[in-house]
Amino acid sequence: MFPYAVLLTLSGSVPTLAAPGFLLATRAILLPRLRSLIAFLCALAALVLATQALASGRMYMGAAEDEGRNSDPAVAMAKMQLAKAAGFDTIRVSAIWEPGQTAVPADQLAALQAIGAAGDFLGIRIVASVMNFGSKTTPLTAAARTQFARFAADIVKRVPGIREYIVGNEPNLNRYWLPQFGPNGEDVAATSYTQLLARTYDAMKAADRNVFIIGGSLAPRGIDRPGTGRDTHSPTAFIADMGTAYRALKRNRPIMDGLSIHPYGENSSTPPTFAHLSGTSLGLADYDKLVGLLGKAFDGTPQLGSKLPIVYDEYGVDSQIPDGKRRFYGGREPATTKPVSEGVQAAYYRTALEMAACQPTVRGFLIFHVTDENDYNRWQSGVYYVDGTPKSTRAFVKQTMSEIRAGAFECAEPPVGTGTGGWSLATPADIAAADKIPTGLGGWILVNASSG
Repeated sequence: MFPYAVLLTLSGSVPTLAAPGFLLATRAILLPRLRSLIAFLCALAALVLATQALASGRMYMGAAEDEGRNSDPAVAMAKMQLAKAAGFDTIRVSAIWEPGQTAVPADQLAALQAIGAAGDFLGIRIVASVMNFGSKTTPLTAAARTQFARFAADIVKRVPGIREYIVGNEPNLNRYWLPQFGPNGEDVAATSYTQLLARTYDAMKAADRNVFIIGGSLAPRGIDRPGTGRDTHSPTAFIADMGTAYRALKRNRPIMDGLSIHPYGENSSTPPTFAHLSGTSLGLADYDKLVGLLGKAFDGTPQLGSKLPIVYDEYGVDSQIPDGKRRFYGGREPATTKPVSEGVQAAYYRTALEMAACQPTVRGFLIFHVTDENDYNRWQSGVYYVDGTPKSTRAFVKQTMSEIRAGAFECAEPPVGTGTGGWSLATPADIAAADKIPTGLGGWILVNASSG
């Protein structure tokens, strides 16, 4: 089975492969002899099939969504049912620590227990990010790290429905962790975060040695230079510095069972296939670079490195909101967001899921949100509108996840590059026009999008 369409471009670019249901809009040529065309397509298929392997059906797939974290069990169940209807098998929620706390406050505990129970009932894994809310509450001292660790261990003891945790959130950004740099420009954020992760790992494992603890939760980009007004570290630098800090601890045990990263594109129009061939940013197409960084940082120590499980616990693509739904939204869309059509959102999510499923050490992939946020200044990256009705994206995401779980998707060399290479996704009119073209090529389609 070779479930792709081939489009030949006049510009001389290589033939492109489009996932089922999505065609790439480009001008195409009609070869004068059908026999020659079929021979070419068969040869191309043979080349691609040689590199294929089945995608992993073991990767969990879901969304990062706090709407279901509600102390009212009925509200928690209703929000989780939306996730279930979308085909998600995992939901990530947050648990917020504040300085001085060594146990979970009653309101947070009730909300975490409610969503844990809803997850158990619906067969949805719950992952909790235990984090400080912002850089003003960064746990920098030994006393603060101990408080944070006890807080996290208390959740493990009192919320049996949650057995997987992420420690912290984007500690390589000044929004969540300060200071980032020391007086000589050294990375003090990675050092202090690694100390927190070690203390928390030990406390949570003491509460239940079977919980799965994830470190990192890294933002995909950073500046790596102090004094810019936005002190941040790239994930490349931060992972290397975590390795240095870990070795300095001289531990005989790990500090994490997995590492998470948020592989957002530079904006929502950036395809998941965009590879950072130079520089220090990391996206979905930079998997080999990420594995190499982990290996260099930790291989040869008690901490797994190149074989460490990876979780993409936030990946989002903003979609444009149709006129009929705009009354549910407010605020102003930042010019830097560059939202895309629902068709493109669905195509990007499909490609991202397939890419992750074909990366051997990836444990999980989470879309950022089940349901949109209602502020245009935030994220419209969910598979539901704010009013709870599904976007067209939902069906395609659900189908993709079903195919991956069933082992129906085969891995091939992805069309990774540093840009779109002249590719653009078809408009609904292009797709409608293509649907009317008789193929007669055994499932292969030669598209002339200019006719649409």
